[in-house]
Amino acid sequence: MSRLHHTKDFWIGALRTEGPAFAAAVSEAPPETPVLSCPGWTVTDLAHHLTRTYVWAGTVLSAGSTSRPERRDPEPPAGLTPAQWYVQEYERLNALFDALDPEAPAWNFAPQPKKAGFWPRRMAHETAVHRWDAQLAIAAGEPIEAKLAADGVSEVLDTWLPAGRRTRPGQWHGVVQLTATDAAQEWYLRLRGEGIALLDTATILDHDDHRARAQVTGTASDLLLALMGRVSFDTLGVAGDRGLLDGLRVG
Repeated sequence: MSRLHHTKDFWIGALRTEGPAFAAAVSEAPPETPVLSCPGWTVTDLAHHLTRTYVWAGTVLSAGSTSRPERRDPEPPAGLTPAQWYVQEYERLNALFDALDPEAPAWNFAPQPKKAGFWPRRMAHETAVHRWDAQLAIAAGEPIEAKLAADGVSEVLDTWLPAGRRTRPGQWHGVVQLTATDAAQEWYLRLRGEGIALLDTATILDHDDHRARAQVTGTASDLLLALMGRVSFDTLGVAGDRGLLDGLRVG
């Protein structure tokens, strides 16, 4: 079952690991290097996307409101490389997070409390997945750390999917079990039409209709990357109705 086991400090710590690794990969790659996991994007496009996402997070938090502020994506500053602009905004975001009250009001896109604590988590996972993208572009992709990746799986299930951010629309019916082999964590979720519900693993087997119709097993990193559309579910251990897995993909 998905629960928030971590704190602002955990996510900031993850961001401080993943951010410099992203910057290093962007600096190493020629600007027009294709990002294979983001078709149509170059490394420059990827760097600008993540940089603008940081600026957007800062805009939301600075507004101090539960209402969505207007989003205006800035153009890259003259004289800065993509990596330099990224580092500039990364450092600004970290300074903002250091002083952040997680309980302060702040808009987010999910059907959950509009609190500032949403954003360190969101930015940690955004950065980790895009770090993987950037490293893949230079043939140096490293897995996402297991605890962070497991929380990323939880974020897909408790944030992305309830917010209606599937890759494609559709109707799915059944129960899926996800098991992270390196994080001692599993998730059961029921797909019903366009909806999703996380199920309590302590009682999941008490009722016949709760038995999993699809089971997916792999490392937490591979589970997250599959949910985010970076790798195929075929790279994982899959049993049961594979069609249900199309209802889990976001990103």
